[in-house]
Amino acid sequence: MTTFTLPGFDLDSFVRDTLAEDLGEGLSGGGRDVTSQSVIPADAMFAGVMDSRDPISVAGLPIAAAFFRSLDPDMEIDILAEEGAQVPAGTDLMRLSGNARAMLTAERSALNTVQHLSGIATMVRMYVDRMANPDCTLLDTRKTIPGLRMLEKYAVRMGGGSNHRMGLWDAAMIKDNHVLVAGDVGEAVRRARAAGVDTIICEVDRLDQIEPALEAGATRLLLDNMEPDTLRQAVALVAGRVPTEASGGITLDTIAAKAATGVDYVSVGRLTQSAPAADIGLDFTPA
Repeated sequence: MTTFTLPGFDLDSFVRDTLAEDLGEGLSGGGRDVTSQSVIPADAMFAGVMDSRDPISVAGLPIAAAFFRSLDPDMEIDILAEEGAQVPAGTDLMRLSGNARAMLTAERSALNTVQHLSGIATMVRMYVDRMANPDCTLLDTRKTIPGLRMLEKYAVRMGGGSNHRMGLWDAAMIKDNHVLVAGDVGEAVRRARAAGVDTIICEVDRLDQIEPALEAGATRLLLDNMEPDTLRQAVALVAGRVPTEASGGITLDTIAAKAATGVDYVSVGRLTQSAPAADIGLDFTPA
């Protein structure tokens, strides 16, 4: 059995809550898979193969396995692809055999998870490949579906990207609205320093904000919505004193040019915000 652990993520609770939602637990008439119970004999057995219909980067198979095993602990499951692997269309990802009702009840939750996470990983890999720059790191953002952040950021790593801050707790990120309330960039950064914050990422959208942010103690600069020529100027002004990050309006068509300006990071919200689901299916046959 594959064991899946992820800091900050409770797999058992995720599986339990997701299945409870699908089964309608707590609702009038809920708490059951009415189709499987009425159509499939309780002792019927099924075998199945999960496969990719498109080239993908794989993410989420151990979580899918947990859905099936939660309803049939004795189900035989072989995971056939490694997490993060790039596989061609038609690749078998998982083979399973067990109770038919359990398999059919867990099917959609398992597939939804793998399709979503593999979709993110696949898009991330596209951006990494298009960036083609080992000196620049692709980052995600906090633009994640509520409740799925840990899984979505895991998928980013499986696609070859890295994670920005995980939430509001692990770094200060001073953006335009924080600056507006504080008065200016320097004052906002100084307040974060005075509060004892170690990691202070400060967003700047003009070159004249760079020096005040650095003098106040920013530990990283987010260069927001700057074109490549401006990014180069910003990197030259920073002169290696802190890491730099390009962000805003970055697409597959623009990422290579922006990464080539000398920034250390490029962040893209779309990776988790709007990655399309991977085309993955599960075909069953009588066991």
